[in-house]
Amino acid sequence: MTTFAERPHTALLVIDVQNGVVRHAFDRDRIVANIAALVEQARAAGVEVVWVQHSSDNLPRGGDDWQYVPELVRRDPEPLVHKAYPDSFEDTDLEAVLAARGVGRLVVTGAQTDECIRSTLHGAIVRGYDATLVGDAHTTEDLSSYGAPPPEQVIAHTNLYWRYHTAPGRSAGTLATAEVDFSAPVPV
Repeated sequence: MTTFAERPHTALLVIDVQNGVVRHAFDRDRIVANIAALVEQARAAGVEVVWVQHSSDNLPRGGDDWQYVPELVRRDPEPLVHKAYPDSFEDTDLEAVLAARGVGRLVVTGAQTDECIRSTLHGAIVRGYDATLVGDAHTTEDLSSYGAPPPEQVIAHTNLYWRYHTAPGRSAGTLATAEVDFSAPVPV
């Protein structure tokens, strides 16, 4: 139902699953394994896998912390989008990458839930994309010392509100890894 009628394709977004981002993330190994399973499923179905990689003063480009975790390996033809802001669309070539591939529907995974995942979901919806969050394929670290809820509550709340998110002519929703079927239109 994307507002991009001329873009019938789906892409899996893998956002910031980098060593320094997920080192202390909640349920890291299970989340990374779910993302790896989704990457393989997308590849098998011929669905685009688009990798997003963050850099900042605390995450300098080229360093070990900046690298994707070793469990996730990007293939050369798969696009890599570099970003410096939480929203993966902001000041990047993500829109051009998706437009060139006829993508109007996004399946979103990665880190961190309370920053880059939420920002990218909202960025996608306001730009006209359908955006499905994979509820057991995103994570965050414990930021409760800064006043945030514990990570499991941040994740649960994000899954809840995105499940019911709506916008005119676009769909949102939350699915579990086991519910994602790239061979069919993404259900919401």
